[in-house]
Amino acid sequence: MLPMMLVISIVMGIVPLLGIAWTIVTGTVATVDGLFMSLILLTLSAVFFLNAFWELRDRGALAFLHKKKVAAETTPKVTTKATTSVAPKATANVATANLAPVSKDATPKESES
Repeated sequence: MLPMMLVISIVMGIVPLLGIAWTIVTGTVATVDGLFMSLILLTLSAVFFLNAFWELRDRGALAFLHKKKVAAETTPKVTTKATTSVAPKATANVATANLAPVSKDATPKESES
């Protein structure tokens, strides 16, 4: 037996969709009012369907959606440790040639031109 909150959420999610169908049938969807009414009704429908989704998820009715995760978690992961006998090469710090020479005077000199 479905809980009453789930039934109410599904019904209240369908009613705004019927309102959108009504605006399409009457031709008012082409107006600005019809467009905004459709957006508001879609938002209402999404909120109620999201509530129904959460209700179903909490009751475990959507467990088939997580079947792949459960199967992946139950299989043991086999890892092998690879060891190498070659030591890593040491890298030398190489200064770039594009660096400006360091001046001994802390104050910058004005160019004479």
